[in-house]
Amino acid sequence: MADMVRVALDAMGGDNAPGEIVKGALWALRENEKLAVLLVGREEAINKELEGQEYPKDRLTVVNATEEIGFNEPPVYAVRTKRDSSLVVAMQLVHKGEADAFVSAGSTGAILVGSVIYIKRIRGVERTPLAPLIPTEKGVSLLIDCGANVDAKPSQLVQFAKMGSIYMERVVGIKNPTVGLVNIGVEEEKGNQLVKDTFPLLKERKDINFIGSVEARDIPAGAADVIVCEAFVGNVILKLIEGLAKTLVKKIKEGMMSSVRGKIGGALAKPALKKTLSAFDTSEHGGAPMLGLNGLVVKTHGSAKAVEIRNSLLQCITFIDEHISDILRAEFGKEE
Repeated sequence: MADMVRVALDAMGGDNAPGEIVKGALWALRENEKLAVLLVGREEAINKELEGQEYPKDRLTVVNATEEIGFNEPPVYAVRTKRDSSLVVAMQLVHKGEADAFVSAGSTGAILVGSVIYIKRIRGVERTPLAPLIPTEKGVSLLIDCGANVDAKPSQLVQFAKMGSIYMERVVGIKNPTVGLVNIGVEEEKGNQLVKDTFPLLKERKDINFIGSVEARDIPAGAADVIVCEAFVGNVILKLIEGLAKTLVKKIKEGMMSSVRGKIGGALAKPALKKTLSAFDTSEHGGAPMLGLNGLVVKTHGSAKAVEIRNSLLQCITFIDEHISDILRAEFGKEE
């Protein structure tokens, strides 16, 4: 087990728990022999999902947790009072060194609070952003932040840019990734006060490949490898991309089924169309890692199905193998 990447998976978090969570875990275990999963949650419910399934029993452990944290519960109160919840127990496994990473489709607020309490920020890191990969015409871009810090400061956005650059280079493999600041225009003098104050700070950093402001309409075209913004803007961008992708798929299907000619053409185009549309499915890129922590925390969509859980688990292996937390620790420790 020493060479394994051990992931504590919140089996009770999300709309589709525990069924889709367990299914995604088994899928990932079958695909990568380096992965070990600790399924945390109500033991009876998890074991019921495991009945009749074939999986490597030496790489899957069920850890009992009797409580759950719901989406509508006050995060701070829930994390502090529900010590035997699947979310808290799983995070404690990372805190105690019994797991290398934590993955959950549960409450974002509870995950943010739990991360600060149990995993803790790297010294020198002001805020820890959520950073999902989003599909673009050129491949993927990293959107940072998408949901953790709605009132960020300029210095924090600069740190986001650096963290995002390190992630894209070491995990995605993009050398000297470009960084763009979300704005309402490309001119330097445009934007709200946060953007105006952040722009010159990014511009003067020689270790960040800053290309200036990027407008929302240019993000799907791959305007920059790292898209920097505070969480309110980032979350709006992410949800719009997801909603638009679903709407386009729905309208294309309706169009193909509207006539005999459309059905024939749709049947012929289906393989190529399926491949193209899958590239714009955000679940194919795993969850959003929370960067800047002393351990790895990955937040998936609350509605995550097995494919997103599987991809999130496999994503942890690359993150751990590339020693991202150690690199960020060395980078931000020297800024103090």
